[in-house]
Amino acid sequence: MNWYLKVLKDYVNFQGRARRKEYWMYVLISIPIILVLYLLESLIGINGVLTFVYSLAVLLPGLGVIVRRLHDTDRSGWWILIGLVPFVGSIILIVFLCLEGTPGDNRFGSNPKQFA
Repeated sequence: MNWYLKVLKDYVNFQGRARRKEYWMYVLISIPIILVLYLLESLIGINGVLTFVYSLAVLLPGLGVIVRRLHDTDRSGWWILIGLVPFVGSIILIVFLCLEGTPGDNRFGSNPKQFA
């Protein structure tokens, strides 16, 4: 839960690096939240309002952590746009997000693992 809150607190930070653990813990917590909100919407009978509001609220933190994760693999944040390529782009982006970060310092900052 601390990793999720860390991402939310750092919501407009597109500088620096993010560990794999930071990104994937954020995703691991976000998915059940979206599923619970979707379930509540179907029980109440409203269509997508709660999930839309939540998705809008976590849009910038989500983009920020993806950009910082790409920085950890020594790639520019602009690589996020490869996800727009149908089928193959999202697979390539997921592979980039799964790769281990560069050891030591890179052009985006120091290794976040050394501070953990």
